[in-house]
Amino acid sequence: MAATKHKVPTANIHVKKGDYVMVISGKDAGKKGKIIDVILKKGRVVVEKANMVKRHTKPSQSMPQGGIVSKEAPMASSNVMLYCQDCKSVTRVSFKMTDNGKVRICKHCGVNLPDKH
Repeated sequence: MAATKHKVPTANIHVKKGDYVMVISGKDAGKKGKIIDVILKKGRVVVEKANMVKRHTKPSQSMPQGGIVSKEAPMASSNVMLYCQDCKSVTRVSFKMTDNGKVRICKHCGVNLPDKH
């Protein structure tokens, strides 16, 4: 039998690293923050100051005391929605072709959404 190579599926995520988003479901619903990291293979995002978990760390050279550290954990990308700071609401993204290429646009107010905040 020939060995088959399985491809790991990647999710098509609607937000990018650096986008300002609002958490729309879960224990942190209503919180806003920037996306710190995007994990494409699992379809998850890490939002600053949202989905905080406690991590018990052993003493190390960088942290001689050890102890309990709070950090952000990944959440499903479907739990966040892009937040437009111009119209102050969550929005979907529309795309428009310009001379510079494809540009993301807010569905509500029609303002160009920057790639990085």
